[in-house]
Amino acid sequence: MSRLGNKPIEIVKDVKVQLQNNSISVTGPKGQLVANVSRYITVEISEKEITLKRSNNEKFQRSVHGTTRANIANMIQGVTEGYSKKLELVGVGYRAEMKGKVLQLQLGFSHPIVFKAPNEIVVVSPTQTNITISGADKQLVGLVAAKIRSLRPPEPYKGKGVKYENEIIRRKAGKTAASAGK
Repeated sequence: MSRLGNKPIEIVKDVKVQLQNNSISVTGPKGQLVANVSRYITVEISEKEITLKRSNNEKFQRSVHGTTRANIANMIQGVTEGYSKKLELVGVGYRAEMKGKVLQLQLGFSHPIVFKAPNEIVVVSPTQTNITISGADKQLVGLVAAKIRSLRPPEPYKGKGVKYENEIIRRKAGKTAASAGK
């Protein structure tokens, strides 16, 4: 039995929640998010909280129950507080700069990389080696951060590349000099 799925979701003030045909819409100060709800889940919206119920105890329905509850809670937090991810560029000559709404990256290639983020996401480069990605949709913020990181993932020998702010890169030992007597 999903303990998380049975926990009610509190509706914060300034947030409006609407349910139409298995689609839930959450509107708040930071925007509006819409998600589809599984047909196995029944959503009940009262003035101060949202409760989710499933029709039976099959394994699939239990897993969808908890996931749906977590997604709706993330939507409510996203439209009130928002989400952000921070990236760091590590390496000589690696830098990022915003040119209008486009992020231009120098990552050690012979050409600059131009990255255009979706309209729902705000990308800011406060310094040449830091990038901040923020928005209301937790999944989209994570996707954009992962996409930028994948342009030059950190390598294990020197740690050069694009990494998350608190990410720890496991280092490998480099080559050692072979003995001259062989």
